[in-house]
Parts: sequence; C-alpha cells; structure tokens
Amino acid sequence: MTLSRRSALLTGALLPLAAPALVGLRPAAAQDASAVPPLGPSRTIPLGAWRVSALLAGMGRMEDPQSTFGLDVDAETFRAVSEENFVPADRTVGFFTPTLVDTGAERILFDTGLEPGGLVAALEHAGYAPADVTHVVLTHMHPDHVGGLVGAAGEPTFPAATIVAGRTEFDFWAGQENEMFDTRVRPLADGITLIEPGDAVREGVEAVDAFGHTPGHLAFLLESEGERLMLTADTANHHVWSLGRPDWAVRFDMDREAAARTRRRLLGRIADERMAMLGYHLPFPAIGFVQRDGEDGFRWVPMTYQFL
Repeated sequence: MTLSRRSALLTGALLPLAAPALVGLRPAAAQDASAVPPLGPSRTIPLGAWRVSALLAGMGRMEDPQSTFGLDVDAETFRAVSEENFVPADRTVGFFTPTLVDTGAERILFDTGLEPGGLVAALEHAGYAPADVTHVVLTHMHPDHVGGLVGAAGEPTFPAATIVAGRTEFDFWAGQENEMFDTRVRPLADGITLIEPGDAVREGVEAVDAFGHTPGHLAFLLESEGERLMLTADTANHHVWSLGRPDWAVRFDMDREAAARTRRRLLGRIADERMAMLGYHLPFPAIGFVQRDGEDGFRWVPMTYQFL
C-alpha cells in the first residue's frame, strides 16, 4: 500500500554503537503524578494535546570512538574538540531511545531497539503495554531499530500494530542478504505500509527526507496545537562529534557526503525554526534544542524543565 503525500494512515549488516553489551534497566519507583517526573527508563513530555515518551531501551559503552566518529579529522583535533565539550576522547556511551507518541486516538511507536526486553520494560514504565501500540514506524532498518519487532520465537512484539516504513529503505534492504532484515522485517512484509517523504502517518506526523545514513533514512516531524518536535533518528548520533561537527565522517553512514548534507539541512531547520528535537542515540532522554555555532557547526542544548 502506498499513500499519497501528506495522507493519513488512519486505517490502521550495520549496527551503530552496538558492540557493547546493553545495560539492564529497572523502572524507577512510582511518584505522585504532580511531582517532577522521575528519572528512569522513560521520560514523558507534553507536545500540544499529545504525550511524547522517550523510551530508554538500552545503552552501551564503546572504546575508541574516533574509529566511528570524525574519521576524516586528525587525532589532535578530535581530542581538542572533545576536551572543549567536556567529553572523553577515548570512550563514549550510546543510548537507544525509541519514542512513543500518544495522540489520544493512536499510540505510535518509532523504532524498536535491539531486542524486545529493554523496550517493553521502558514502555511499561511509561504506562503502556505492547498491545496498546497501534503503529510501529521504522525510521530505517539497522538492527538497533528493528531488532525489537519480534521475540525470540518469532512472535510479533506489538500484535495490534500497523507497521510503517519508508519505501526506499524497505526496497533497499529487501534486495540484500541481511539476517536482521530477513528475521525481523521480511516475515511482516505483507502487513507493512510503505511511505515516502512528505507522507503522514496521521495528521501531524510527517515523514521527512533524511537520506544518507541509509538509502531511505527518515526523520519525522511531530506537530500538535502548534507545538513541534523533530524525531531525527540517526541523523546525528553524538551531540559533539556528529551534531556539533556535522561534516565529520561517520563510519555507519552509508553515503557519508549525503549524510553530512542531511545533517546540515535538518539541524539548520531545527535551529532556525526553534523546534524541539529528539535524537535516537543522544544522551537520554535525548530531547533538547539546537543552536547554530558559528559557520561550521551546531550546539546541543539538552532539555531541562521546559516541558513541565
């Protein structure tokens, strides 16, 4: 099924930062709903009439980050930029943050992590069960985004959900020999709704061209009652070495020049239009804002209490 631009869906291998083992997560203790939301494997903010929940499905540590980020800069420059931004140059921590958007009528999950366990725990911490999810939207088909689609026995994690994916992305991986695609995505292929940039999952949830990281990588613009947030997926996978330095080459970008152009275009739009952003691998809860930083880069401004 292919949808016309901006129409609604109301009817219903490479692995970034995945070498380290995932860190187990435990729900935080329940607190009064009127209090500041507790830190834990989920963080929910309002967006107009909607609720947006960042879900920490897992995290992992990686040594020698310059083997992934800043491939085209010298070690001294990498160390200097890291020191300037208060991050160690010899290690990094990656976060895996699917997002649930509760519109009241739908509960739309964006990406699924490496496996179902961490995602389901975070989803439950946010107050939802897998059966509550009405749509699963895949920004792209790297393993850390599609791995939680099915369980160990091949059963769908989200049995009531319509699966939505970009046509360009699906067609590319369908033509490869890729174990994760073949075991997680291909068995669900008959029920997948394929979309293009500019199409809408529902009113206020628009697919945005973010090609480069993968051939059909998509971002999604959320808008409710005039409030907007851009889900950038893997457009920029580190707040300093990728978002801050958009032209630096990243090992997992399949078309590095296109990915850099996408970072400049998309981050520039987010900064200029002063909208919020959620980046899948950024430090949890992965929500914040972007400022232009001179002519060459951007600066990440993490969320504090703006949404309380």
